[in-house]
Amino acid sequence: MTDMQQWVAMGYIKGIFGIKGWLKIAANTEYTDSLLDYPQWQLRKDGDILTVSVEAGKVVGDELQVKFEGINDRDQAFLLRGYTIEIPRSEFAPAEEDEFYWADLVGMTVINQEGLTLGTVKNLMETGANDVLVIHGEYGQKLIPFVSQYIEKVDTEQQTINVDWGLDY
Repeated sequence: MTDMQQWVAMGYIKGIFGIKGWLKIAANTEYTDSLLDYPQWQLRKDGDILTVSVEAGKVVGDELQVKFEGINDRDQAFLLRGYTIEIPRSEFAPAEEDEFYWADLVGMTVINQEGLTLGTVKNLMETGANDVLVIHGEYGQKLIPFVSQYIEKVDTEQQTINVDWGLDY
């Protein structure tokens, strides 16, 4: 049976910390410690996939540090540098009304009021003030603030986002 689980990249292992197998994590989450909500992570690099269990974790400054079960020294930890951290989409808490996970928006088709397809969402950026959709399509790259002024409707069934955004913006 094939694993139809959707895994979502949530960060990567950027380095090691200390001599007991602790790792420094770059988390792509709104809150640095959000990854600690998930006891099991899938690690992926160059087609290699590992499943690990989080033994301990802490936030130091704005950095997440974790210790995996069975990784007990610096050398073992060093081998995990560069791995992408993935979490099963099915384990995410339900989004609040009018809230969306970035992972769910990526890949959606963006259509403006004139009915033109501006492209698909490739990723999102944080600007501090608000998130911004990064869209690639036949009209090039577009950056659209993810705010109600421009976002008219997000249709998760149809996988579309309707926007008030002209080609010349």
